[in-house]
Amino acid sequence: MAGKDGLVKLDVGVLSAEQQEKLRQFKIKTRVENEKYLRSHPEVEVLIGDFLRDVLLKRPTDIREFAADHFTNPNLHVVIGSKMKGNSDME
Repeated sequence: MAGKDGLVKLDVGVLSAEQQEKLRQFKIKTRVENEKYLRSHPEVEVLIGDFLRDVLLKRPTDIREFAADHFTNPNLHVVIGSKMKGNSDME
């Protein structure tokens, strides 16, 4: 059933104890895998941080268009690379 914000609220009470445990284990495994991935790819944090910084500084009226322009910038890899180099110089 969808809530007032349009999100579906899950009723885990309809799951058996075994299904609830499998779901819990799946969530833990997924979280660990995501954490490992993010730790092995520090550029993701720089990429997202750079995007959020630009959003907050420029406050675009059309966030979707702004995001599309931001992430399709042909020089994005250069920008992120230089910021990562700058971050490693600070360590």
